[in-house]
Amino acid sequence: MKVVIIGAGVAGLGIGWRLLQAGCAVTILERAQAGGGASWAAAGMLAVTAELEDAAEPERTLALRASALWPGFAAELEAASGRSLFLNAGGALLLAGDGAELAVMQARAEGELRIVDAADARAQVPLLGDNLGGLWSPHESHVDNRALGEALTIAFLKAGGLLYPNEAAVRIEERGGRASAVLTPYGRYDADAVLVAAGAWSSLLDQIPIVPVKGEVIALMPPTSAALPGPVVWGEHVYCVPRPHLGRLLVGATVEEAGFDTSPTVAARDHLRASAEKLMPSLRGWTLSDHWAGLRPKSPDGLPLLGPTATAGLFVAGGQYRNGILFTPAIAAEMADLILGKSQVIPAFDPRRFA
Repeated sequence: MKVVIIGAGVAGLGIGWRLLQAGCAVTILERAQAGGGASWAAAGMLAVTAELEDAAEPERTLALRASALWPGFAAELEAASGRSLFLNAGGALLLAGDGAELAVMQARAEGELRIVDAADARAQVPLLGDNLGGLWSPHESHVDNRALGEALTIAFLKAGGLLYPNEAAVRIEERGGRASAVLTPYGRYDADAVLVAAGAWSSLLDQIPIVPVKGEVIALMPPTSAALPGPVVWGEHVYCVPRPHLGRLLVGATVEEAGFDTSPTVAARDHLRASAEKLMPSLRGWTLSDHWAGLRPKSPDGLPLLGPTATAGLFVAGGQYRNGILFTPAIAAEMADLILGKSQVIPAFDPRRFA
């Protein structure tokens, strides 16, 4: 089976890798560079607790499945690529902003999740200032998403896949009512199946209902005498993710519908830094080392689009919004099976629900 994938983010690469393992011939066309876009701009949290508090049940189920797959997926990918993903299961601390928020957290404290008071929170993260405590999730994880993109690229190529960067798809050709080829400015790529996994740019092909949502992130570097926090810290409407192997702390992220604009702004930079400093006052002495923006792909109902379109042979893997890194291993397995006809589409994620 010959499959052409549009988009070399972690979704397209992961699905392509799984299809190659199943014996397919896979070509990926990427408008820029592999592992770029939202995959590059993310902070890499595998945030089942923090991000999915109000999630619909199908999305929560997908997230829990992905979370369970991650350790084995990471080990397999590191072995295949020779590249570390820096998977870190250091936990996450969700700080309450007021008594009402703390009460909501108390209602969620079951299983391994537990409430911590201000002193316990500061014991976990000595950098914290005054706080009300919050919810401690001991096994929450994060990964270096940029290393993930590089590792998937290497594994995909080593498995025999073809990857064409700087080659944007401009049209999906149909024959007999079925997707049969992808056209770019440089060539025509025949296919038995076509998968659109182009993130925020998916909407430019076949009227896929995905909009870009801009998010900005900053990176702070500590002075020589300071240490990074151990867990991920959430509070003041931001998250703070340690990158120990890089010696910096990521702080994100803003949410703004601004079309395809990826220009970092002073207002976002200052907001992110001020919020992080409210959580950890000593960050005022840390150095701003980087600032970037990316585009999250969001569907009209906020749920992913995973499955076939109304056009035979044309599939979509998009709309992951804020959880693209977390969903990676589950989407890779699910979409490979769908394309190969080994599974049925999950109704809540069916791209045809918007037809």
